[in-house]
Amino acid sequence: MSVTYDKPGRVALHLARAASLAPSPHNSQPWFFAEEGHNQGFEVHLDGGRRMPLTDPLGREAVIACGAALFNVRVAIRQLGFRPVVDLLPAPGDSSHLAHVGFAAHLPSAPEEELLARAMPHRHTHRGRFGAESVADTLLAELHEQARAEGATLQIVDDPDQLALVAELVRTAEDAHRADFGHVTELERRVGPYGVPVEACREHPDATLLPGRDYLSLARSRLLSARNRGRGTGTVVVLSTAHDHRQDWLRSGQALQRVLLYAAAHEVMAAFHTQPLELPALRARLRAEFTAGRYPQVVLRLGRVPQPRTWRTQRRPLVQVLTRDDARARW
Repeated sequence: MSVTYDKPGRVALHLARAASLAPSPHNSQPWFFAEEGHNQGFEVHLDGGRRMPLTDPLGREAVIACGAALFNVRVAIRQLGFRPVVDLLPAPGDSSHLAHVGFAAHLPSAPEEELLARAMPHRHTHRGRFGAESVADTLLAELHEQARAEGATLQIVDDPDQLALVAELVRTAEDAHRADFGHVTELERRVGPYGVPVEACREHPDATLLPGRDYLSLARSRLLSARNRGRGTGTVVVLSTAHDHRQDWLRSGQALQRVLLYAAAHEVMAAFHTQPLELPALRARLRAEFTAGRYPQVVLRLGRVPQPRTWRTQRRPLVQVLTRDDARARW
């Protein structure tokens, strides 16, 4: 539960708006932010009440989402002409306090930072098929470097056997989720205002090689023929880290958002397929057979969206996510 307050500073509003544009599991937006007085700093917190306990029992995906929000804060501070100073997990006794961001010396933003900032409001999660145009190898190499700059590895799944493995693991996990009544119910509750828009869920979840989340239980009511499967899959990639601690989840979230913004700046969007990472045995298999011992954190498809969206994914009002650090003692 967050505590709101009147008249937040303009800087805090700027940072909170940017942070709120980050992706999160099923648009759960599991975060809140705290402003230090007189714009002295900005805090990123995990809102444990918005975590999805069946989908994400350890909170790993929620922390990754907060890491993506943290990266947006960094970009927004660079827009203001300052260098951000980030302290991860600054309060050992408070597991929800994920990061503190301060303002260092004035430094004009670089062209690439401006590119990422401009992409922030346009980046969105895609569900369904991508267009026929493939993602250029040069862009994929650049995305790999974007992830590496944040301490993560982005692997392209271009070998047919490896692609078959990833698709098999996603299918196995998705089938398990669809057979679990509690999981189905948890997913259905995320559809609607301030969740996943109904319009985004209308394409059959099995249309691509990697099955998607079945928000509307379409797979049970409408069978998809084999000839209609697998088209428009796009390029499959896996983001991984060397370790799997809480700070690694935060770093992978920052790497994820840096990759997503750079891709969006080049009109490439992403679809999330993290189902096998939510089941320990399948995640362990992906780690052993694909990422060479690194810990897989996110599975994505990348591609170009064939048609512009006609809806927007809603974000929680800033009054619900922004507070001030001197109010936190009253929670």
